[in-house]
Amino acid sequence: MAKRRRKKKTKINWAVIIPITLLGLVALIYWLYTAERIKHSKFVRYSGFKIDIPDNFEIHGIDVSRYQSFIDWQSVKAMKVKDVRIGFAFIKATEGLTNVDGQFRRNWRKAEEAGMIKGAYHFFVATKSGKAQAKNFISTVNLEPGDLPPVLDIEHLYGVSPQKMRKEIKDWLTIVEDHYNVKPIIYTYVSFYSSYLQDGFDSYPLWVAHYLEKDKPRIKRRWNFWQHNERGRVNGITTPVDFNVFNGDGDEFNDLLIK
Repeated sequence: MAKRRRKKKTKINWAVIIPITLLGLVALIYWLYTAERIKHSKFVRYSGFKIDIPDNFEIHGIDVSRYQSFIDWQSVKAMKVKDVRIGFAFIKATEGLTNVDGQFRRNWRKAEEAGMIKGAYHFFVATKSGKAQAKNFISTVNLEPGDLPPVLDIEHLYGVSPQKMRKEIKDWLTIVEDHYNVKPIIYTYVSFYSSYLQDGFDSYPLWVAHYLEKDKPRIKRRWNFWQHNERGRVNGITTPVDFNVFNGDGDEFNDLLIK
């Protein structure tokens, strides 16, 4: 009778298996943590601000115009509710061909004195020349290192064709970018962007207004700022004010600022 051959025992290479297993466990734990955080992302009531604020963003800000009248920027800067401070402010500068916001120069100066990170925006009138509107903004706003990039606020067609509006917008963006040597931010509503701007403007940073979602604005492309509420209250401001969050951490926020 032939002798049975003993099967060779396969050696287990624990030096390879253990690190791979540990790496897989770490990846699984991170995925579960991230999924759980996204799943439970919600608005939390901040009684001091009188509104609900999304809890998964660390940098919060406001935007203002003459409608907020005289602002005590020192009080705005000092206000803190739980873990939330006002970390930046967009300030209306100009509108159309010649209009300058009645509170811009005061807001710009006082916000800087208070140490507030600030940015200026232009309200676009689609029936007017984009080039002329860019000159209005440039002649009014002096941006320095540490400021946010210039913003184009576009919300209405005013009866012109989408093609005509896009042409004038492009003129404004090109002239302003050439002057300040930084890519401007576009501000608009989700529905307006989806209807008129999503082809040809995706390379620009986006500040989007959307009040219907409790997690993030309902838009497919990447966005930088989200205006999530228009009824916030802040020390130093007597009227309701728009609230925003930045989509990123402190390093990403600093990278966006003018150098």
